[in-house]
Amino acid sequence: MRRSNAYISAATRERTQRSYASAVRHFEVEWGGLLPASGQQVADYLAEHASVFALNTLRQRLAALSDWHQAHGFPDPAKLPVVRKTLKGIARLHPERPKQARPVQLVELEQIVAALDRQRAKLESDSPEHLRIARDKALLLLGFWRGFRSDELIRLRVEHIEWVAGQGMVCTLDQTKNDAIGGRTFRVPALSRLCPVGACLAWIALAQITDGPLFRGIDRWHRVCAHGLHANSVIPLLRRVFAQAGLTTAAQYSSHSLRRGFATWANANGWELKALMEYVGWRDVKSALRYIDAPDPFGQARIERALSGRADQPS
Repeated sequence: MRRSNAYISAATRERTQRSYASAVRHFEVEWGGLLPASGQQVADYLAEHASVFALNTLRQRLAALSDWHQAHGFPDPAKLPVVRKTLKGIARLHPERPKQARPVQLVELEQIVAALDRQRAKLESDSPEHLRIARDKALLLLGFWRGFRSDELIRLRVEHIEWVAGQGMVCTLDQTKNDAIGGRTFRVPALSRLCPVGACLAWIALAQITDGPLFRGIDRWHRVCAHGLHANSVIPLLRRVFAQAGLTTAAQYSSHSLRRGFATWANANGWELKALMEYVGWRDVKSALRYIDAPDPFGQARIERALSGRADQPS
């Protein structure tokens, strides 16, 4: 194996590699496509699955086929007009409404944390259920106040956290979605209430962990696992916590709800977009705006202010 191949492989995140491999396998094995593929063959594949897969899924499949051809030195069929026009036609005839997670509002965050604290207060001091409550509270508060995605939360490691007395903590992630090579450092503030730093310290002390993943599974014997939470477990965890807190809309939340909730809160409290992007880690303005809900989406308050002002003017 050439030494350069290892670096080429490292340039693509492991998660993306698995996704691309699955997409190529679907094209070649399940659909019966031939590789290398012609532009017409790829266009036929897209057209046949236009009503089966979401548009973003088709784009991901096309990106995987494009990557395969480039990696093996073949002409990229994704660049051919027949493929591009087919995808454009699918987007026009099969438009999809963007799905967005329901943002967690600050008042809801307070309700959920209060519910967790009430649960803890009812338990015996040596109850193993303290572990689950401490972990869930830390994950919830850290995810909200830092606008973390679920993959970032589960990749946090205890040894990569630095505690700064009276100020907060510094978390270093080797990789993030927007910086897969260099990684990033995130500063987490200590707060007077709903504090993510205090919640994380309480969870680490209770779980007695000194290194490895910060957020871990807890088995049926109430033992803290050595491995971190799986990415697919974060959404069920949050929905369970939200439902137990009495949120009737718990099923509408996802791991992005924390990120959207913080972005909406920051926007409503006067954060400049540039500062918010830098804090959360967005590089693209369009990506940031997708997460932000305007505090007055119908413009009702602005219109009413204008109407009341005109009411005093002579006709």
